[in-house]
Formats: sequence, structure tokens, C-alpha cells
Amino acid sequence: MKNCFSKSISAIPVFLSLIFLASCASREDVVYFQDAGGFETIVNDNVPATKFKVDDLVSIHVSSLNPEASAPFNLYRGGTGGATGTPTDPVDYLIDQDGMIDFPVIGKLKITGLSPDDLRSLLRDRLSDYLKDPIINIQIRNYRITVLGEVERPGNYPVLGEQLSILEALGLAGDITLRGKRDNVLVIRDFEGTKIYQRVDLTSKDVMKSPAYYISQNDVIY
Repeated sequence: MKNCFSKSISAIPVFLSLIFLASCASREDVVYFQDAGGFETIVNDNVPATKFKVDDLVSIHVSSLNPEASAPFNLYRGGTGGATGTPTDPVDYLIDQDGMIDFPVIGKLKITGLSPDDLRSLLRDRLSDYLKDPIINIQIRNYRITVLGEVERPGNYPVLGEQLSILEALGLAGDITLRGKRDNVLVIRDFEGTKIYQRVDLTSKDVMKSPAYYISQNDVIY
């Protein structure tokens, strides 16, 4: 009995050493941008702009120095609302299967493939006969991403703003767990009805040059 106990005690250092080696390996696996140097600058001239897609829900609000003149270009539930000051809910625009929205007074506009800045320029041009120096606020209301797999909080996340990196997306989900493979992250993107799959390696700084580094609305990160 005493001999068995001694053997068990002597095996403990070996067991602890194996745990230590495993923990060292896991720390190497969880480090991002392992090849990045100190005080290194990476310039990315190809930062993509968010583009409108079919089924996007877009909020467009037009204002000017003359509220009565700009009121017809804003839709509200229960009436125009804006000119009278009555608190009403604005109506968002759903991009149909042809990439179109039906804008008040102006009519049908195709906006798929345009960025919010492109759409502002288009609306300013179309509204020039009606308004002087209009202010146009645009937001994608259903900008969401889905993060799945070995992350702390997998799920669907709303995005405020027009730009999100893959690192920020993973941050929303609580980061990749110790079991997750940071060198094999899959981004699934829908582009005009076609699914695009791209794998990225987050342990390399070259990920910042990847088209998948900046996330698009409705992307799935796995």
C-alpha cells in the first residue's frame, strides 16, 4: 500500500509538467498577429464601404431650413408628422428583389450596390428642384452579423454604424475560446444571391489585407 502511494506521489510532477506544456501550447494558439513587429504601421487603402443589398431595411430622413418643404420627403406612420411636430414613427424603406425603393415624390430608385454616401449624393441631386441644401441622414436598420462556433457568446448581433472589423465582431461575441482555432476562421457572405466563403488567419497580420477583415451586413463568422 505504501509502495503504491509513493508511486502516485512521484507521478504528480510528471502530470503537472504535462499540464504546463499543454498550457504553453494553448497560449501560443491564442495570440493574434504573431508576426507583427513593434511600432509597425500597416496601411490599408482598400477599406470597403458598406453597400446596400436586397432586403436591407433603410432609414432615410430628409431635413432642411424649411421643415414644411422637406416634410413630403419623410414617411411616418399615421401621417407626415414632421411639419406639425406631432411625434410619430418614421417608416423605413425595404429594398425589394429588384434592388429598388419607392421614395416619396421622386418615385422608384435603385440603390443596391450603392454606399450610404452614394445614396446621399443621388438624393441631393434628385431633391435639388425642391430643397436647398438638404440634410440627409441614412442608416441600415437591420445591419446584423452572426457569430457561431467556439466563441463565448455565439449569436446574432446588431451593428450600429457602417463599418465593423472581424475583430470587433468577435469582441461582441466575447472572443474565441481557448479551443477555437484562430488560424481558421470562416466568413460566409451573401453577394447578390451568391454565397462567398473565405477563411482568414487571425494569427497573421496579413488578415488586415483580406476582403473579409471588414464585415458586411448579414455576414456569418464561424
